[in-house]
Amino acid sequence: MTVLFGTSLPVGHANAISVSAGRTPAAAATQRPSEGTVHSWDLSTGVDGPGTRFVTFLSGCPLTCLYCHNPDTMRMRNGKRTSADDVIAEARKYTKFISASGGGATISGGEPLLQPVFAGELLHRMKNDLGLHTALDTSGFLGARATDALLRDVDLVLLDIKSWDRDTYKKVTGRPLQPTLDFARRLAGLGKEVHLRFVLVPGLTDARENVEGVAAFAGTLGNVSRVDVLPFHKLGESKWEALDMKFTLHDTPSPTAAQVEEAKAVFAAQGLNAV
Repeated sequence: MTVLFGTSLPVGHANAISVSAGRTPAAAATQRPSEGTVHSWDLSTGVDGPGTRFVTFLSGCPLTCLYCHNPDTMRMRNGKRTSADDVIAEARKYTKFISASGGGATISGGEPLLQPVFAGELLHRMKNDLGLHTALDTSGFLGARATDALLRDVDLVLLDIKSWDRDTYKKVTGRPLQPTLDFARRLAGLGKEVHLRFVLVPGLTDARENVEGVAAFAGTLGNVSRVDVLPFHKLGESKWEALDMKFTLHDTPSPTAAQVEEAKAVFAAQGLNAV
């Protein structure tokens, strides 16, 4: 049986590879060569999880966020077919430095769950072969693709909830909100630690009732250890232009420091650690 990237092994298939104790289905599948489409990898500190992180950016995303600062990751064709072995070999170079900083590895994008088998392989090997703390950076829209086995190899989920108002969410992302909420509740049921991210965009996501809606929902989950209120910026505008894509928020200002603090206070009122 050929294992295709971005697909799952058929349950009960006569030729399916057996899963040994302690191994995830994704890891078992990758007894055969595992490849995915990778945009890039980098070392970062403070923005992709705790400590210094080896961040792998997978290509492709089902969302078309108006303020995306990496629009070059939206399209699968902008990435390069890369083996899991190559990614792990690159990360291995930095493991001592990463571990000393209290950091780890983050699988980001794009949207990593567009390639769930490849993402699962990377998470499993980062955690079990390299001994690194693992984080999954996701919009949650494709959360149904994340098997429980995949999530067992995730120590932290960086989850974006871009709006509480459904119409605003659809305007911002081009997609419905509900799958993200369903995934958030599932993560809560699994007791999986979550850092929630909310981008504050003046005139778009900053309405008081919108911020209060996200905060109230997050406050009910019980597993959100941190909320990052991220001020909108236009640092990625030049990438949109280079890709011949229209950046519609050209005239939108960044929020003031006072506006950011006001939003943080809304989350704090729900007992959340807003930074």
